[in-house]
Amino acid sequence: MSTETVQLTNGLSCSVPTNSPLAKLLRTQRTWEGPDAKARLGILRRAQSIAIVGASPNPARSSYFVGTYLQQSSDYRVYFVNPRADTILGQKAYPDLASLPEVPDIVDVFRKASDIPAVIDDALAVGATTVWVQLGIWNQEAAEYGEAKGLTIVMDRCIKIEHARFHGGLHLLGFDTGQITARKTIR
Repeated sequence: MSTETVQLTNGLSCSVPTNSPLAKLLRTQRTWEGPDAKARLGILRRAQSIAIVGASPNPARSSYFVGTYLQQSSDYRVYFVNPRADTILGQKAYPDLASLPEVPDIVDVFRKASDIPAVIDDALAVGATTVWVQLGIWNQEAAEYGEAKGLTIVMDRCIKIEHARFHGGLHLLGFDTGQITARKTIR
């Protein structure tokens, strides 16, 4: 019977049978941590361009909403990457990162978790420095791989929510209320 040594979140490790349910469960645990809030703010402040990989021309898709927000509420140059679309939100859509007119500061990814390693390879090939994987998408091995190659990786976080949070525009529905305080107003 083969065993593997697994690292627990408390820092301890133990050997477990490779095919055991416990080993499978422990392999799914999230131990990777990306940049903290201050570092994410720095990433957003330094960036001038964002490429949205997996951007959709469908208004019902979250990538469309994020693209709309970034176009209207930021000074970023926003590029849409989708090989099956000609235009998205009135702008030219590009088939891949290599086709963009510049190297994006942030590659924002709306693709399934299994596609993340390929997007990281594409980002490395064009010289991008940050890959931002959207909320709900998690691939720990890809994050570790990207970091080992020198990329900054943000994962399972929405760039729109983070931008709005840091710029006083976060609201339950995602719209700018103009209210900067967290206190409830007295009526």
